[in-house]
Amino acid sequence: MIEIDAVSHRYGPQTVLDDVSLTLGDVGVTSVIGPNGAGKSTLFSVIGRLVAPVAGRVVIDGSDAATAAPRDLARLIAVLRQDNHLTARLTVADLVEFGRFPHSRGRLGPDDRDAVDRAIAYLDLEPLRGRFLDELSGGQRQRAFIAMVLAQDTRYVLLDEPLNNLDLKHAVEIMRLLRRMADELDKRVIVVLHDINFASAHSDRIIAMRGGRVVADAAPADIMRPELLADLYELPVDVREIDGRAVALYYA
Repeated sequence: MIEIDAVSHRYGPQTVLDDVSLTLGDVGVTSVIGPNGAGKSTLFSVIGRLVAPVAGRVVIDGSDAATAAPRDLARLIAVLRQDNHLTARLTVADLVEFGRFPHSRGRLGPDDRDAVDRAIAYLDLEPLRGRFLDELSGGQRQRAFIAMVLAQDTRYVLLDEPLNNLDLKHAVEIMRLLRRMADELDKRVIVVLHDINFASAHSDRIIAMRGGRVVADAAPADIMRPELLADLYELPVDVREIDGRAVALYYA
């Protein structure tokens, strides 16, 4: 489990995480939603030790994230940030091999190559494995990055806005893929999303944040309520049931 204990963080005078306590990794897919500036991405950065909190701590399967060896931490948790641009010109296979670094230290053995091949196959990237990333569509490129974190072979997979800049078709494909990873591979997927309807359709649990705090944490049916969403996003939100699913409607 990922235990977040009284974590706070500031950028200058601005508090972006305010005494957040959570336990993550109990269900297959957990979505974190909320307006811009809610602290969602910073929370992921703290969990992945990309930034150090000013207070509190994170414990992952009994290991303190602040003191664990980087290699040990990378075997527990994989974090895919939204700004995952690379300056080097890499093929799909090159990128996915990076996911094995915590295990291979750059010297890939048979087990590492098997893990790379499995991840590429699972993401249906075999026809593209020799293509350069800058030759791919946005959806294909995002699948390649997810294959990289899948090859890392961690229990916990954190993805920060993986639907960013994707069209509707590719966004649906990515969410179905994450759901499948949780169900078939027993991964614990924790994902930051802006689209509350994707969160509702594909998640077991939704955490709503605003102003650096957790304001709601429940199953989708309990989050998809007009009064809760309207207060969270500060605009009128209607919720309708369509084919047995709660769908949020909001207008300009």
